[in-house]
Amino acid sequence: MTEQAGKPFLYVVVCAAGIAAGVSKLITAAQERDWEVGVIATPVAMGGFFDSGAVAAQTGRPVRSAWRTPVEPRPFPPPDAVVVAPATFNTLNKWAAGIADTLALGTLCEAAGLRVPIAVLPCVADALAAHPAYRDSLRRLRGMGIRFGDVYTGDVGPDGGRPDVAWERALDLLPPR
Repeated sequence: MTEQAGKPFLYVVVCAAGIAAGVSKLITAAQERDWEVGVIATPVAMGGFFDSGAVAAQTGRPVRSAWRTPVEPRPFPPPDAVVVAPATFNTLNKWAAGIADTLALGTLCEAAGLRVPIAVLPCVADALAAHPAYRDSLRRLRGMGIRFGDVYTGDVGPDGGRPDVAWERALDLLPPR
């Protein structure tokens, strides 16, 4: 466990899916469970999929998306756990293949290698979920000890709204502290 304020530190990795707009609910649930939270987003997710300014204010930390230089201080302590929500088709497949071409993917590859507990809420359209590479990726990630929650398609409902996401389910997937 990290020493900062005596609280464990949770990385929340946010990918570019429509439901990302609700990630503040996950952060609130984590904070209510006494987690300190830092958010890392994919570069595409930073393009308006969620309110990064509001998330930074909520966590008290900048939302990270780009690599830091070796002389820059680490803005977050090492993670005690990681939640990926929403996790997209692209991110899950690249992660399973060991591709670390963004800060988010590099963080996920490293955390898995360090055996940091990781929980995932996928957000993948049915047509993409039917792709054999996706099924293979899920199998590989599960074999690495990654825990998965419900899959959300991210589709807009008939009333124009997004599906209800059980954000706290990701926290339930983490082992007890």
